[in-house]
Amino acid sequence: MLVRHTGDESNFKASLKFLYFLGKYLKFISSYMAENNSQNRSNTKIRIVTKVLTKALKLWLRSQVSAISQLEVEIQASDKQLLSGYIPRVLVFASHAVYQGLHLTQIELAAENIQIDIGSVLKGHPLRLSQVVPVIGELIVEQEALNASLTSDLLSTALNEVLHQLLPEYRPKTKGIIWQEIFIEQRKITLTATQSQNIDPQALEVNLGLDLLSGNKLQISPIKIQESTRVYLESEDGYKLDLGSDVDIQDLTLMPGKLLCNGKININP
Repeated sequence: MLVRHTGDESNFKASLKFLYFLGKYLKFISSYMAENNSQNRSNTKIRIVTKVLTKALKLWLRSQVSAISQLEVEIQASDKQLLSGYIPRVLVFASHAVYQGLHLTQIELAAENIQIDIGSVLKGHPLRLSQVVPVIGELIVEQEALNASLTSDLLSTALNEVLHQLLPEYRPKTKGIIWQEIFIEQRKITLTATQSQNIDPQALEVNLGLDLLSGNKLQISPIKIQESTRVYLESEDGYKLDLGSDVDIQDLTLMPGKLLCNGKININP
């Protein structure tokens, strides 16, 4: 005959109940630790992707310039966006950069809606844009930097083209023209040049008033172009310079020794 003691039965049930809750607790702890470890691995992966992408972007930017003093890059994107190759916003700050011979004192850029092939970047391939990127920026060019840019093909060709438009009859002489110096004044630029082919070259002086007419058009007026005592052109009517559809300047300020520009430009792939 089996006899059950009430006290033993009560202790047995209590033990079972304890083991049940202990199992539930251990299962919860195990699940939490697995999820936490997975999250840590994910966060580590994200940090690695961000680091690699930032480095790739810096390398790409440095490849676009021949010299630079300071370069800072900040990528603003969520984890999901970054891994899908979409970057809503990138901030770039650079000082004393030289782009194709153009000396830029300081430049701050904010590029938006960037699409890239993140897979190729992670494999070590150069960063390539998938579509047009609108870039909003602020540019500062000091007079010293602008004078250092006079030897660049970009600036000298642009100055020659402006001179052609303003003074068509002077075109034959521009082949041997050497731009010597630029002076930035309040809403005005003065340029000096000489003719390398002349035995006794006379200094050419070009005085241009400069104002922003619209986002991609500049108003050049008044204009005065003279060589020694001979005045080739003196006009208040001025000339409109079209900068192209990819440019949208919001503000252009000329002050003694410095040029400031705020606006947007589209960077094409």
